[in-house]
Amino acid sequence: MTADAAEEPGRRDPAHLADRAARRPVVEHGVVHEGKVFDLVSDTVDLDGSRVVREYLRHPGAVAVVALDDEERVLLLDQYRHPVGQELWEPPAGLLDVPGEDPAVAAARELAEEADLRAGRWWRLVELFTTPGGSSERIVVFLARDLTPVPEAERHHRVDEEATMRPVWVPLDDAVLGVLEGRLRCPTTVSGVLAAAAARARDWSTLVPVEAAGEQG
Repeated sequence: MTADAAEEPGRRDPAHLADRAARRPVVEHGVVHEGKVFDLVSDTVDLDGSRVVREYLRHPGAVAVVALDDEERVLLLDQYRHPVGQELWEPPAGLLDVPGEDPAVAAARELAEEADLRAGRWWRLVELFTTPGGSSERIVVFLARDLTPVPEAERHHRVDEEATMRPVWVPLDDAVLGVLEGRLRCPTTVSGVLAAAAARARDWSTLVPVEAAGEQG
């Protein structure tokens, strides 16, 4: 083992690799365009004495929910995504656009708003940066089980792209095949479905339960 590896446990050990926070100094910052959901910003960054300009989308972050029923079917919704010009099959998801809202609470809210469902048990499934070379977007994907419907009178009124979403329940193994064959390409679908299958293969022992406060009461 090298001295560097000894000083940084897990940094170079293939079995324990982990990303790490390592922000470089920003000597100049500007907003190129202020958008409805996210801004295009420009940073002049000091990379060990060399200054470079990096433009990227400043994103509030998001959550997604892999909802599994008692038959181990995953809920997917078709939603039109204009930048790619396609309707993608996605798990319920949404922005972290409520100041101070815990991601688990946001996930419960999105599950209720987009799928008319509540869940009795929650786990943090996987986290990802969707496009770290061009966006700060970070998504936390949760696993939700013990599903029950939201009462009709309490259901959310969906608008815009959400108004036309159609739900479908897909066996987890079929969803995995759809990802591997390139038929399902939404990043939360790809990461969530594969993570759920990997966790199931380990008898769910790798998952840490979380409490979604939005499910209380």
